[in-house]
Amino acid sequence: MDLCHVPAAREKGWYLALMAPNVKGPNYAWLDPSRLYCHPQGLQDCMADLLQPFQGDPIDMVAGIDAMGFILGAAVAATLQKGFLAIRKAGHLCVQTLAQPYTDYSGREKVMEVRTDAISPGLRILLVDQWVETGGTMRAAIQLVERLGAVVAAPTPCPAGVAAICIEDSEGGQWIRERYKCAHCVPPGLQPRFDRHQ
Repeated sequence: MDLCHVPAAREKGWYLALMAPNVKGPNYAWLDPSRLYCHPQGLQDCMADLLQPFQGDPIDMVAGIDAMGFILGAAVAATLQKGFLAIRKAGHLCVQTLAQPYTDYSGREKVMEVRTDAISPGLRILLVDQWVETGGTMRAAIQLVERLGAVVAAPTPCPAGVAAICIEDSEGGQWIRERYKCAHCVPPGLQPRFDRHQ
């Protein structure tokens, strides 16, 4: 799809066609959503779809997960006029941090960290990442902010939650959906294709 073209009928997820398939092999994600960030209307509609389920919910801060979650997270924070917290890969913050080990979508063991001076108990955080495949990265981010006393989700009413372009129907994706209010951009009819990486 042309980066200047805007379809006449813009249904939820129309911009997913802007994403590019992996051409570099198994060490990379199967699909690259970053091309849709280059399309002004695509990015705006993606933000609207991600935020729609949270309309009227109290959100104090947006947190994005290193690295691609920074793009979406910062855009969400700017749209909501809220602050943005970067959840980083370990070793990149020069301040006091809290760390959390996790296994990413490729099966690699990693550690992420967050600064300890930005979260106070009860802070309602919307966690944003580009993609939730196995759920390991998002789960570690949830554990980090909850260990610092923040609220990612609670029983009714849900004050914040999790947002990503796609939350796959993996075991980890199901765990997140069962416990947290979630938003993603994939229409139900396309979800099985995304789950199978087609």
